[in-house]
Amino acid sequence: MRISNKFILGKLIKKNRGNSKLVQAVQQLLTDIEEGVWKKPMDLTANRPDADCVYGGEFYFFNINIHRTLILIEFEEDGEVTIVWAGSHDDYELTFKNNRNVIKKWLKDNNWI
Repeated sequence: MRISNKFILGKLIKKNRGNSKLVQAVQQLLTDIEEGVWKKPMDLTANRPDADCVYGGEFYFFNINIHRTLILIEFEEDGEVTIVWAGSHDDYELTFKNNRNVIKKWLKDNNWI
């Protein structure tokens, strides 16, 4: 699968320099995505049990170490993955308030849906 907006994860790593567990978790996530042949959501969650669908079967949060990242995954043959947001769990709670309606509003406000 192709990944766009990798720079978002790069900024997360840069902000948390020296956190080797985070770097390894991000690298593993990217590897899993690039090598993934996910045609439907069940394929994804079987491979990444930390994936939490938060909107429409296409937007997922992943737990990466103590961080969260929001990723848009289009389940198509040529599969495209777009990283939408990444931050610490505290950033996640501040931004999305652990609420799917807030996530949906954020996605609309940022023209993702």
